[in-house]
Amino acid sequence: MPLANLPRPTPGVFEELPLLHKRFGDTAEFGVGTVTSVDDAERAIDAGASYLVTPATNTAIIEAAVRRGVAIYPGGLTPTELFNGWSAGATAVKVFPASVVGPGYVSALRGPFPNIQVVPSGGVGIDDAVAWVKAGALAVSVGGPLLGDAFDGGDLRRLTDRAVRLRAAVDEAGSAL
Repeated sequence: MPLANLPRPTPGVFEELPLLHKRFGDTAEFGVGTVTSVDDAERAIDAGASYLVTPATNTAIIEAAVRRGVAIYPGGLTPTELFNGWSAGATAVKVFPASVVGPGYVSALRGPFPNIQVVPSGGVGIDDAVAWVKAGALAVSVGGPLLGDAFDGGDLRRLTDRAVRLRAAVDEAGSAL
């Protein structure tokens, strides 16, 4: 696939990040996802991204983030991809798509890689988060199930309720470890 056809960050994100930092200061942390090139990683960092998320393991992107002191979460599914990302200096590795393997996969990865930090993403629901944390996930990436229809004029109180429920469940699972 030509590089021009790779997924890219949302148009306008590099221009919007400085404005978000100005508005929220240190009260919020902003990252950029779907980073697929070193150029986009550098642009995101220059714009103020505190972390980067990639859909695949690209050691050049990981090295760029590590060199600049920015957290990096590369995606992968196989043990080889995840280990390569972790070994290259990733903050944690993103198991994607997590729904195809399930929480037991994290436990299985811990056998050969006892210190690997894992964040499941892709198909993780609010009610699934507890099982992932109990299996050893550092965190969970819950997109659509958390946001629901919030960006389409949905009820923001329902979004808040989902976020509070998710946070309570993950905190409880984490404290039980």
